[in-house]
Amino acid sequence: MIDNFEFGRLAVIGDLLLDQYISGQVGRISPEAPVPVLLRSGHQVVPGGAANVAVNAAALGCSVALIGVVGDDAMASILRALLEKWTGIDVSGFVEEADWTTISKTRVLSGHQQIVRIDEERVIDFSEQTKNRLISNACAAIDRADVLVCSDYAKGVLSDNVLQAVIGYANQKGIPVIVDPKRKHFAAYRGATLITPNRSEMMLATGLPLRTDNEVTQAAELISEQFGGNVLVTRSEEGMTLWCRDGHVRHEAAHKSEVYDVSGAGDTVIATVASVLSAGQDLDTAVIIATVAASIAVGKLGTAAVSREELSHELMDDIAETDMLATLDQAISMVTHWHRHGASVVFTNGCFDLLHPGHIALIRAAAQQGDKLVVGINSDASVKRLKGETRPIQNEKARAMVMGALRDVDIVVIFDEDTPLDVIQKLKPDVLVKGADYTEDAVVGGDFVKSLGGRVALVDLVAGCSTTGIVKQMTQKEKEAGLYHA
Repeated sequence: MIDNFEFGRLAVIGDLLLDQYISGQVGRISPEAPVPVLLRSGHQVVPGGAANVAVNAAALGCSVALIGVVGDDAMASILRALLEKWTGIDVSGFVEEADWTTISKTRVLSGHQQIVRIDEERVIDFSEQTKNRLISNACAAIDRADVLVCSDYAKGVLSDNVLQAVIGYANQKGIPVIVDPKRKHFAAYRGATLITPNRSEMMLATGLPLRTDNEVTQAAELISEQFGGNVLVTRSEEGMTLWCRDGHVRHEAAHKSEVYDVSGAGDTVIATVASVLSAGQDLDTAVIIATVAASIAVGKLGTAAVSREELSHELMDDIAETDMLATLDQAISMVTHWHRHGASVVFTNGCFDLLHPGHIALIRAAAQQGDKLVVGINSDASVKRLKGETRPIQNEKARAMVMGALRDVDIVVIFDEDTPLDVIQKLKPDVLVKGADYTEDAVVGGDFVKSLGGRVALVDLVAGCSTTGIVKQMTQKEKEAGLYHA
């Protein structure tokens, strides 16, 4: 799964926040006024805003250069200390503004119910010197980045001239720009590759209702005209819609989860999309994985990061159910589905006429090379051409059924050609496995798989095991027993 991804480096610029959670239980109403009395039991402080984007990306394995403004105050010190716990986050791009108050949001919770939110902020118009330092620090980070993320919470960091400068510089460098917007109109984000508005932000920017997929698609097209890029609309319980300028539209359903808190879910989405893109994956894959990450995030109380391990586990659960015996078209669809979820797909093949310990060893070794294993089995006609008129001993359906019963096997595909080259070219596996009695250059389809960035693995075999040998032994024993008739 995504534990196989090689995540890159993000430059994240935006509004830095500190999220605080005071928790406890309400057991009575105050005699002084008609307000609940909270018996406090806990106090948690976590990075918020652009800092939460950085934490989510670091939790997946990205290196992050974080740029924003903090005050000369205690909250800034707390935020720095929290971020220092993440070795992948570089905070040298922070700009300190003496007249600025580091923004904090304090939520008071009774159980899972939020009672009140207290915001501490004093938003000012930054000096030209501060804006120039933001631009300079961001451009230095962009020089080393694979993706630029602009996390706009409308607190002043992403002013028009800062946006124009950093997006323009990223465009010059040829790296994608992803924006989480907080404006009534999106023209200021011109040059961005992708923006990730939620449903209410889309309605505000377009004045259109967003009740159906078609209405969301129409609104996304209208939004794109404002800034010139692709649109990913987050739709709460209805999932997400990706609208691309090339006409591609994807409606990705939300994953079922118990929703405790939606705060910070948008940060998780943009961080996951950017991280997956930095690993060289496509936008569809990024959206599918981000949808799963969002379902994990809303199942946590408060602003929280989604770890690489828990996301990988959830993705694997999402692709666990498979019909073992598949047509080639069904297998192509399933492998594409697995790839979109970040799974590494392994392929091996053979006649597998009489399943023996050598076959079992091959299958087990193959399964260890990736997340999902596809086994190609020669059809009866193919086996007959390769092995002679007396083979196969078992028909193709029986062989496929026995192979599919092995717990390491996810899909069995029957092919009619003498070699599995056509199947391999259509499935595009990440790893091609054969026994160590082959050489790598002799493995059919090996060059093709390697041309896609995949690899060939040669695994050890169990000595003395072969179907032909088993058949000879059976024949010899029947002869010795006087049971064999030619």
